[in-house]
Amino acid sequence: MTAIEIRKLSYKYGIGTPFEISAVDDVNLTVQKGEFIGIIGHTGSGKSTLIQHLNGLLKPTEGEVIINEKNIWSKDVNIREIRFEVGLVFQYSEHQLFEETVHKDIAFGPKNIGLSDEEVDTRVRRAAEAMGVHESWLERSPFDLSGGQKRRVALAGVIAMQPQILVLDEPAAGLDPYGRDKVLSKIKEYHENSGITILLVSHSMEDIVKYADKVIVMNKGGVFLYEETDKVFSHAAGITQIGLDVPQITRMAALLKQKGIDIGEDIYTIERAKERILELIKRGESE
Repeated sequence: MTAIEIRKLSYKYGIGTPFEISAVDDVNLTVQKGEFIGIIGHTGSGKSTLIQHLNGLLKPTEGEVIINEKNIWSKDVNIREIRFEVGLVFQYSEHQLFEETVHKDIAFGPKNIGLSDEEVDTRVRRAAEAMGVHESWLERSPFDLSGGQKRRVALAGVIAMQPQILVLDEPAAGLDPYGRDKVLSKIKEYHENSGITILLVSHSMEDIVKYADKVIVMNKGGVFLYEETDKVFSHAAGITQIGLDVPQITRMAALLKQKGIDIGEDIYTIERAKERILELIKRGESE
């Protein structure tokens, strides 16, 4: 089933002023329920503008946004309900923490839905566990935690709302390598356990290829590519031409090919490069 359908979406800032600019132009996309989609693109490519349409933070200048088969700007659709269906997490989400304790912060969203105290507590504890937030932290101030821990608390607060679609804008931005891996691995684990639809915006090619099943490549407000991860990174030359970089391991494979060692053009993970190199070694030994 379709989770997200975007039809001829365009959005302009500053309409009618000398500063009018088209941020998204004639975008068409379909995302199926349960998919994990990566979104990449250079600064100004339209990534953030696009995702802000998914829960109605922005209203299209033209086009339609269909969430779970509902046009979110139809008169009979309650946009507040859409915002519960689509959880949107911005960069540096820990800046949104404000309560006295971690438990109260995670509980803020579920309480606003009108759930009972018992159901709120159940959701808080489930979301905390999903994001690796230790039970012992729940009565602590969120401001006593590390940057990565705060980030996971903020994510748990959105997950506690039980959205059907989770949209993440650079969820690991600014974290050290350990914190980054912890946050992203918990997101991937949550996807596998819950089966919800996830869209992950990132500047890191390595993150995208590690976690996403499909990739949307944005360029100049439009969709440059939208394919399975394998296929997207087989277009390494085209991706480079629009100002993006491919994973380091993909560049290494290209350099090896120039030296006469061809391990394939679909190399974007270290694991795959390792497999292909070992295959070449075994083949050489048997000849």
